[in-house]
Amino acid sequence: MLEVFVLEGIGEITAGDDLAELILGAAAGSPGRAADADGPLLRDGDILAVTSKIVSKAEGRLVAAADREQAIDGETVRVVATREHPFGVTRIVENRQGLVMAAAGVDASNTPDGYVLLLPVDPDRSARELCARLRERTGLRLGVLVTDTAGRAWREGQTDIAIGAAGVAVLDDLRGTADAFGRRLDVTVAAVADEVAGAADLVKGKTSGNPVAVVRGLGRLVGDLEAEGGQAGQGGQDRLGARLLQRAGATDMFRLGTAEAHAEGFAEGKLAGFADGHADGFAAGLAAARAATPLPGSGA
Repeated sequence: MLEVFVLEGIGEITAGDDLAELILGAAAGSPGRAADADGPLLRDGDILAVTSKIVSKAEGRLVAAADREQAIDGETVRVVATREHPFGVTRIVENRQGLVMAAAGVDASNTPDGYVLLLPVDPDRSARELCARLRERTGLRLGVLVTDTAGRAWREGQTDIAIGAAGVAVLDDLRGTADAFGRRLDVTVAAVADEVAGAADLVKGKTSGNPVAVVRGLGRLVGDLEAEGGQAGQGGQDRLGARLLQRAGATDMFRLGTAEAHAEGFAEGKLAGFADGHADGFAAGLAAARAATPLPGSGA
């Protein structure tokens, strides 16, 4: 059975705060949970989904920025797409962490005026350090996901995804197994870390002030911390953490937005035409077409 619940009472986070101690304190004092007749609040095999915002605040990633757009520029490695809307322009970019996100993950909500919050420098490392502290303090085999909100290319709305992982398999490789009818699965690899992050967001909410959720019942995904995430199932585990979920280079099938891809293709085609010596023919053809179709009012 899958169970998902929040840890209440963590409060506002500032730079230098010990998240492990705050999480354990909340676990000890969460209303209605500490006296649970079924046992202690945290148990072996639990996965803690921790909102990236409190990780960033604890790591001092709150920075002064009079212009949020400049902060986005500073975190951008590559622009994927831009879209105008009634409130301005949304930029979908690849950020320093290798994530493709709106506004590079730069967050101005729930921050003082004149400040923005950047994502953790290395979300997998952040998850690893937090997981190690929690395991050391509790003696439990726990997993940690650092989560953040992102949109989807083909779907409306946003959901939480895992941007950092430690002690948790982020992919469940089902290739080579059979479905209910005995057919071999050749391409199915479940993004279980993102699924867990989405489930946790259902109870954390966006405005409830509960940045940490516990997901229970998926102990099969929790493993050796040294593996730092990776895959469950046939593929085994490796040391890539949530970075394993990112598509890059040749595996990125949608590297650009539609308008950006069109513009790039047009520019490349034009350059190729000049390189092949077709520029004169193109110009002559255009002049002939214009001559054959005079503009209104030209007198022709």
